[in-house]
Amino acid sequence: MRHRPSQGFTLIELMITVGIIAILAAIAYPSYRNYVIRGQLVDATTGLSSVRANMERYFQDNRTYASVSATINPPCNTATPIISGKFSITCANAATTFTATAVGAAGSGDLTGFSFTVNELDVQTTVVTSPPAPTAFLGCANAWITKTGGC
Repeated sequence: MRHRPSQGFTLIELMITVGIIAILAAIAYPSYRNYVIRGQLVDATTGLSSVRANMERYFQDNRTYASVSATINPPCNTATPIISGKFSITCANAATTFTATAVGAAGSGDLTGFSFTVNELDVQTTVVTSPPAPTAFLGCANAWITKTGGC
């Protein structure tokens, strides 16, 4: 009787392969998730920049922010938020000041932990609440943070 070489994989070879794939996935998934979030954060900063430009344009013409909510397009007030991607932008304004805030909309997963603000002096802030936002993103009192790292 002749012995033929076995065909296929042994259980140990299969388990080693599964282990290697699990390690690679554990490293790659958080990086991919942060990359996707980073791409979505641009919606908030772009929306706030647009709102700020509209508010400043209105102030140049009228010398007040008080009645801006019904006249700029899109209107910026607390009653009707502006939707920019997965962010909801609201404004609080008085005669000489305004603050625009972009918050991750409800149901947007990891983005609900992000809040960006800008005011009439162009002071930008980022508040990150973890969870649901990943701990790799940090808040900043003087800038908009759109990638992992620091201020």
